[in-house]
Amino acid sequence: MFKEFEKHLLNVQKPGRYVGGELNSVVKDKNDVDVRFAFCFPDTYEIGMSHLGMKILYSQFNARNDIWCERVFAPWIDAEKVMVENNIPLYALESHDPIKDFDFVGFTLQYELSYSNVLNMLKLAGIPLKTSDRKNWDTPVVVAGGPCACNPEPLADFIDIFFLGEGEEVDLEVIDLYKESRKNGISKAEFLKLAAQIEGVYVPSLYTVSYNEDGTVASVNAEDGVPSVIKKRIIKDLNTSFYPEKFVVPYVEIVHDRAVQEIFRGCIRGCRFCQAGYIYRPVREKSADVANKQANSLCETCGYEEVSLNSLSTSDYREIEDLLEQMLKWSEQSNISIALPSLRIDNFPKELLEKVQSVRKSSLTFAPEAGTQRLRDVINKNITEDEIISTCKMAFESGYTAVKLYFMLGLPTETNEDLEGMAKLAQKVVDLYYSNPARKKGKPVNVSISVATFVPKPFTPFEFEPQVTLDEIVKKQEHLLSSVTSKKISVSYHQSNISFLEGVFARGDRRLGAVLEKALEKGVKFDGWDECFKFDEWLNAFEECGIDATFYSSRKREYDEIMPWDHLDYGVTKKFLISENKLAHSEVTTKNCREQCAGCGATCFGEGVCYEKR
Repeated sequence: MFKEFEKHLLNVQKPGRYVGGELNSVVKDKNDVDVRFAFCFPDTYEIGMSHLGMKILYSQFNARNDIWCERVFAPWIDAEKVMVENNIPLYALESHDPIKDFDFVGFTLQYELSYSNVLNMLKLAGIPLKTSDRKNWDTPVVVAGGPCACNPEPLADFIDIFFLGEGEEVDLEVIDLYKESRKNGISKAEFLKLAAQIEGVYVPSLYTVSYNEDGTVASVNAEDGVPSVIKKRIIKDLNTSFYPEKFVVPYVEIVHDRAVQEIFRGCIRGCRFCQAGYIYRPVREKSADVANKQANSLCETCGYEEVSLNSLSTSDYREIEDLLEQMLKWSEQSNISIALPSLRIDNFPKELLEKVQSVRKSSLTFAPEAGTQRLRDVINKNITEDEIISTCKMAFESGYTAVKLYFMLGLPTETNEDLEGMAKLAQKVVDLYYSNPARKKGKPVNVSISVATFVPKPFTPFEFEPQVTLDEIVKKQEHLLSSVTSKKISVSYHQSNISFLEGVFARGDRRLGAVLEKALEKGVKFDGWDECFKFDEWLNAFEECGIDATFYSSRKREYDEIMPWDHLDYGVTKKFLISENKLAHSEVTTKNCREQCAGCGATCFGEGVCYEKR
């Protein structure tokens, strides 16, 4: 099969996406393993190969002799055309075998607009789309996890098992149950019922949803013997949890072509718009000694010249200076740079800046998120304009000439004054640069504003808020552009139609499954890519299914409404989210976890992994 595709490799972009055989990839004899797992990333090779979660689970599964995990990525448009024309089904990179012959086909759900690719990959593989058409063992068990699994309902018709939370333990527990079930002759239906008893496992086919006349959810009912509430899984000790000693090194350049070292999970901050800040609670840190050893190993086994410290807020890591001291001992000798993404403006010490730039200097990126202090208080960003200016001043004095500022548009309670505040803040940064007497003469400053449209997400205090309409998004973008008067400031923003669709599926329910299937028939795929996005086809799909998309996006939710995801427990209580929503509308901030516990509910995981009193 692959030999047939190989004939056409020179006719597709980046053939290295499709051949496998990279350094550190794992090849086993399929006759020597009990379980074959196709790990599918529903986007291009370059994006999927940059994803840390895939690297961890790929290596962890393959560390067991009885499991062979292989990688699968969505083929780009040109490669898909070749595959369809030559009847080549979707295959795994390591063996080149069709994934329809595997035991498990697993998807990681990082982004709502990858849902169309999930269905398209099943179609290309020759696997029946719906769970109801995969009742026997002659088809793979289709599973999914990742951040979007916190509201899996739009994909409920298509996925057999969702993994809620972190997968290192629960995935292997389900694989072991699968082995036992096949050995004992248990049916697939019984296997799914047994799997549903495992904490962190959600089997949507075992739950029925009823709706009120107004379209809201009336109830979610579990079959007898199945948990009515499904609790997410977390890894409690990052020092002892599995972490790869090496990554697969790609032949083609990927988005994040570097070693990635995870230093902690969760976030102490509580920004009210940030889903990751809530669904990854509680905070768990890896020790500096362990993180340093793992980072060094990755650079030695992969040959990378850059290592990135991965977390939601790197400068909140309590051992950051100790870790950098240890890493610089070997990274400077090998000319390996250290990248610190996700830095907070309000705790960015000058010493940290000096340590990082001692290897390689680059532009700095900060996220004020909102243009005025009032709106930053609404979203609980907890940084002041003085802190922003002070940090930029420190950066300019250290020789930096480029600053990127991330903002959001369409936040709850936003006014034109808040939009103008983005331009004014950027102008203050420009003026600050030219007021620095030590600046590089003849070197202009570059301040870029990157604006994302706010999308309300489940398990955040803003899950109740309406998303701004398409017309409102366009008007707000135009007002922002008219507020920028300096050529030293560049502005970029997301396509409004894409943000709208993201908002629909972020808070959608099972009825959107029909829309997904209809859209697949119309050829939609790669919806996160501007050149592939077919918004008109999506609108036609909604219309043909008799579903009003704005019901999911621009409608305000009452506090007592049953959300499609209310039967899933991510540790943060709805009572807490309601309280935070009320504080937002009162423009009152909440202190971070280390300053004062807000009682979010993360204590339910126990064992001292958060700051909540017990």
